[in-house]
This record gives sequence, C-alpha cells and structure tokens, in this order.
Amino acid sequence: MANTETTATASPSLERVTALLRDHPLIDGHNDLLWEARKQTGYDFDRLDLEAGTTTTHTDLPRMRAGGMGGQFWSVWVPSTPPAHAAVAQTLEQVDAAHQMIGRYAGRLGLARTADEVESVFASGRVASLLGAEGGHSIGCSLAVLRMLHVLGVRYMTLTHNDNTPWADSATDEPKVGGLSAFGEEVVREMNRIGMLVDLSHVSADTMRAALRVTEVPVMFSHSSARAVCDVPRNVPDDVLETLGDNNGVCMVTFVPGFVDPTCAQWRTDAAEAAKAKGVAPTDIAAFGAFQQEWVGKHPKPTTDLDQVVKHVEHVREVAGVDHVGLGGDYDGVDALPDRLEDVTGYPRLLAALADRGWSDEDLVKLAGGNVLRVLRDAEAGARRLQETRGPSLATYEQLDG
Repeated sequence: MANTETTATASPSLERVTALLRDHPLIDGHNDLLWEARKQTGYDFDRLDLEAGTTTTHTDLPRMRAGGMGGQFWSVWVPSTPPAHAAVAQTLEQVDAAHQMIGRYAGRLGLARTADEVESVFASGRVASLLGAEGGHSIGCSLAVLRMLHVLGVRYMTLTHNDNTPWADSATDEPKVGGLSAFGEEVVREMNRIGMLVDLSHVSADTMRAALRVTEVPVMFSHSSARAVCDVPRNVPDDVLETLGDNNGVCMVTFVPGFVDPTCAQWRTDAAEAAKAKGVAPTDIAAFGAFQQEWVGKHPKPTTDLDQVVKHVEHVREVAGVDHVGLGGDYDGVDALPDRLEDVTGYPRLLAALADRGWSDEDLVKLAGGNVLRVLRDAEAGARRLQETRGPSLATYEQLDG
C-alpha cells in the first residue's frame, strides 16, 4: 500500500485522509516533471535525482510519498510551435524519458496502462505511472502516429494545447474550425476505438461541446477548473460540466493560480495584453514567461490559497456531480501555486479541507482517484466493444479536411 507521511501533528481530518490514502490511490491528472527534466538536465536523472529530492521542481519521490500519491499521469508535452515532424520526434523523446524514469526508480514507480495495472502497482506500494500527451500537435495529423503513441503507453491526449491544431480549436487561440473539423471528429472516434482517453483541457468551449457530441465513451479534463468560479477560457462552462455528468466523464480540477483565482487571472490577462503590445505572443510559453519576469517587477504578482481550489472542486461537484470530479494539479507546469499547495505534498491538506466541509470518506475516495479510474475502465471497455465492429481508421487529414 502507498506510504503516506506527515511532518507535523495531524488534525483529525488530516489523519483521516492519510488513512484513506493508504488504501485508495490518489491519482493526479497532469504533471510536467518530464519537461522540467528535459530543460534542467536533458533527462539526466543522475543530476536531477528524484529519490534524493530536488529543490528545482515541485515533484520528487520523497514529496510524492508525503503527499500520499498513488498514481500520476505524467505529461509528455512538447511545444506546439515547431513543425509537425519535430513535435512528433520530441513527443517520442518525452515518452522515452518517461519509460527511463519509471525504470530507473522501479522500486517507487510502476508503469500502468490499464485501470487494473494502476491498482496492481498501487497495491505493490509504488506510484502507478500513466502517460498523457498534451496537445494534438503531437500526432502530426496522423492517426497512425496516434495509434503508435497508444502502443507506447500513452493513455490520454489533450486535443490541443495553447495553439489550435489544424483540426481543433484551442481555448487560447482564435477559432478556425468552429470546434472540431471532420478530421478532428475522426481523431475522437479513433481515440475511442483504441482506448485512449479524450482530454478536453486546453480546448475551446465549442471543441468541448463537439467532442462530447461525437465521443462514444466518457472523456476527461486532465487539468481544468470551473469557469463560473474563475471566468477564463481555460476553464469549463457549466453547460459542459452538466453534459460531462451525462457522459460519465471526469473534470480534474487544476491548481494553477491564473485559472482558480479571478485576481490572479486578471494579472495574467493584463500581462498578456502588455506582451502583445510588445510583439510577444502569450501562447509562446518561453517568450511569454520571459516577458512576465520583467513585468512582475513593476506589477507584483498576486497569490492565492488552497481555499480557492476548494471552491472549484465543490462547484464541479455541484454541477457535474460527485462522480465526475478529480484533481489535476499541473505541478512543474507553472512557476507558482496556491499557498498550502506549493508542491505535491499538498494533496492531503486539500482533502482534509474538504473533509472539514462535510465530505464523506466515500466521496473523498472518488475525488482522489476513484472517478478517473472508473473513466479509464469505461474507456477500456468501450474500446473492446468498438473493436468488434470496426478496424483502424485509414482516413487522412487531406481526405477529410483538405
């Protein structure tokens, strides 16, 4: 079973949560540690030793244990700005790094490709490690590449990142196809057929609605929050949350300050407008990040707190239902996080805050990982059913959208 540690005298709720996480896996939907490993050391885990602990990331093995973590979707994200062939190659490098990391720390991590494997790895006392591709640019408009990512262990794909793909609109780009193109719909259908979860974080609201109309199995949001609580395009509108409940999917609430706190969101909006005035695209992560370092000198960055994340979790529960909410922190994908959620040790504090607000053990287990496990299992069953009636799609982008 997972080993959960606390470093201070635990409150009754924290003790209760700690006990729950020994027996039930906490599964986070999105973590960008692999990209940090690429940036910091070129994937050299001698220099970025996750067992010894790091000071340059939000995530390492000791802190994962302290956070009661039982499972993690490791993001194999790459920038959406390079040409398609480069994005595919870089994604494969990220997938390779994930396998190398899991193999190096085999006593602490275990590869999981199915819900049953998640439970088996967790039962062995290790963190079940799943892979998720962040952005449809990673397949280069090729369904064959999509299938090969699945063979390599990738179990979800976010349809876009910050920029549109040729076949899907992003939340943070100018709409081009009105949601999903004909090829985009075929991508969703093929993901259903092979058992890869359709991840709707980062996509426009129209893309969310289109994907929910097309999909034949439950979908997920790996790291998104509620638009009614913080009105930014990256968050999920209430009508989509309602449909998500009908779809039996899951929205894994993120901790990103600019997506959970309106004051932080406004600061980012102001910075984005200032960046545009200087010719810097806010969707260019590296350039915009550098701009923000200068901007913050004259415009101090506001902070937020765990309590603001609680508001999003409870709103998703209220609108979609308790069976459709999870957690997707986005650790190592952002430079700052809410107070009391600064790194991966924060999950028990969040669950304890919800326990203090009356959440039952059963509902906390659903939030922590039970819901996303159900969605993964439903996608697997759906894939088996669909493969009985249709084979691999041979459609091309040129045929459907050209």
